[in-house]
Amino acid sequence: MYKSTPLFAAAPVPTTARLLLGRIGPTTGIQDHLRFQLDHALARDAVHAQLDTNLLERGLRERNLEPILLSSAAPDRRTYLRRPDLGRMLHPASIKLLEQKSALPIDIAFIVADGLSALAVERHALPLLDAVIPLPSLEPRSLGSVVIATEARVAIGDQVGELLKASLTVLLIGERPGLSTPDSLGVYLTWSPRPGRTDAERNCISNIRGTEGLNYAEAAHRIAHYIAEARRLQTTGILLKDPSSTPLLPQ
Repeated sequence: MYKSTPLFAAAPVPTTARLLLGRIGPTTGIQDHLRFQLDHALARDAVHAQLDTNLLERGLRERNLEPILLSSAAPDRRTYLRRPDLGRMLHPASIKLLEQKSALPIDIAFIVADGLSALAVERHALPLLDAVIPLPSLEPRSLGSVVIATEARVAIGDQVGELLKASLTVLLIGERPGLSTPDSLGVYLTWSPRPGRTDAERNCISNIRGTEGLNYAEAAHRIAHYIAEARRLQTTGILLKDPSSTPLLPQ
């Protein structure tokens, strides 16, 4: 009987993406199908989950950082998912709170926002801050406080930064879950933040997931690069290039 020979041997693929799936006849195998259903459920759960702000506040205080808890104009998770515009602006009570804290301009405003995956923030925000805070590029430091924003989108950092009179915002946010990445953290840096800034005026570092994605040391290295270059060029966005060609920090 004729037996076909593959052109190449399939090697293990170091990714959680769906590659080289088997099949039974014209259909997907039962194990792959069940795994798809599980990953879809995990992604849905991540989108609908509420951020454990007590966990974050406790972690920040352990690091001698004062948490400032804010909320967007979206009153609940359901509204947040249906009205992205409300997630981009602060609740009036949060605006008043920040106005009381903005007597002096600050250098960098760090913001931790739940975004579309509170799970990502709970797992990765504090370990990433541990890698970022000691970096020399944060001098002179103004990290006495870190903002926690709930029901928040990326653009909420523009209003927060403007109210705090910050030169630069570094916003850590849960990214939209995929079918293999329900807990991916993103970082957005914006120079001279103010409402109306566009995505072309930001730099993004994506898929920060510890050992399964971009690790904390490399993410911290990129953040340090963007901070240094933003200060030098007085801008962020398309004019500020990725540091992929520069050496990484030690693991």
